[in-house]
Amino acid sequence: MYSKEEILEKLSSIKYPGFGKSIVDFKFVKEAISDNEGIKITIDIPSSSQDIQKELEIGIHDLFEGENLKLNINTPKIEKETPKQPEKKNIAPTIKNFVMVSSGKGGVGKSTTSLNLAIALASNGKKVGLLDADIYGPNIPRMMALEGVKPQIDSNKKIIPLEAYGIKMVSMGSLIKSGQALIWRGAMVMKVITQLLRDINWGELDILVIDMPPGTGDAQLTLAQSVPVTLGICVTTPQVVSLDDTSRSLDMFKKLNINVAGIVENMSGFLCPDNGKTYDIFGRGTTDEIAQMYKTEVLAHIPIEIDTRIGGDEGKPIMYFNPSCASSKEYIKIANSVISKLEVIEKDGGVDNASIQPS
Repeated sequence: MYSKEEILEKLSSIKYPGFGKSIVDFKFVKEAISDNEGIKITIDIPSSSQDIQKELEIGIHDLFEGENLKLNINTPKIEKETPKQPEKKNIAPTIKNFVMVSSGKGGVGKSTTSLNLAIALASNGKKVGLLDADIYGPNIPRMMALEGVKPQIDSNKKIIPLEAYGIKMVSMGSLIKSGQALIWRGAMVMKVITQLLRDINWGELDILVIDMPPGTGDAQLTLAQSVPVTLGICVTTPQVVSLDDTSRSLDMFKKLNINVAGIVENMSGFLCPDNGKTYDIFGRGTTDEIAQMYKTEVLAHIPIEIDTRIGGDEGKPIMYFNPSCASSKEYIKIANSVISKLEVIEKDGGVDNASIQPS
């Protein structure tokens, strides 16, 4: 039999892997007992590495070769982090329906679609709000001729949305200096999006159209965890290179348990004002293929019209100033489809995706 001191003396030759000190020097040895049944050694180490455990086991067993050794090496227990739940399932309870307009990448006309869709919905008699959640690139104020106009604060210290063309609007672009860059990490973006939903005096709304930042990241997840998003719309272009980005957006909706209203194909050919002909400068057919792949529908094919570009630059949305043009007719189609789908969802009991925690 060994005394405790003799066991510790032998163990002092076992260096902790990666360090010059022994497991005795580090005081990792918690138990060292020798009796008629053999030797019992218990060691607590600060690493969960299996390689370190194996190296220590081999070294200690070699040290007490031929002895009846019971060796216990305890490692830190890694507790699975419990996902943080949102503050509430709906932090904007005065809003009946939330429609997320998203895209896999920027530059496809998502903001133009969001704005004109909101106006088309309002033309159907709905109380509509537009949230410009594209934190890094808020363009909605300019597109509504509200650039430089600052919102007021009510008696409850909530922001009062700006109003134009029959809809309410809130944008980060109205709260910062024009041209100011927001160099924020994801956590800050998530916090701001939550505030833009919760700390705004939206009043009673039938529909809040949400112009999301491009991609499938923190902003989308925060939104899905904060309010019951009723429908998702994916905006894309006919280009083949848009296939992957569109797929990501549709896959995101699936993972966030958001009903997909469909895909909007923007820039669906150039409508020439001189001869009325449409030229497929970005191709044709790609959007229909991906819609079939994901078992959804193409809500509209919105052409490139010069008046759409002028309207966006001058703050005169084409849906409001020229409701009978080809593009406006397509926005009206989207609005009618959205309203029909919202009625079906309401009849089925609504939605609740607030607890979604994708990995």
